[in-house]
Amino acid sequence: MRHLFLVFEQHGGPWDWSRGLREQADFDEHARFMDALVDEGFVVLGGPLDERDVLLVVASDSEASIRARLAADPWIENGMLLITSIRPWTVLLTGRLGEPA
Repeated sequence: MRHLFLVFEQHGGPWDWSRGLREQADFDEHARFMDALVDEGFVVLGGPLDERDVLLVVASDSEASIRARLAADPWIENGMLLITSIRPWTVLLTGRLGEPA
């Protein structure tokens, strides 16, 4: 059974701090990989929290399966992203994106 998990990642290793996100090495390969995970329904939401940290909301059956699936990300493979934490998430409230009431 699939559950939601919060996957915290951090830029590191060969990340070039003088360049923007889309100017990093292997950006196109990383973007294609992540887009495929979205298309599969594995990644529900994701994006940078700040210059260093990234958050993914992932639908999966276990932490082990998340680690196995993300291991093929070119930025995980080359050390530009490191998984720092994976936490199960119980959603109690949902709403629509848009203008506040």
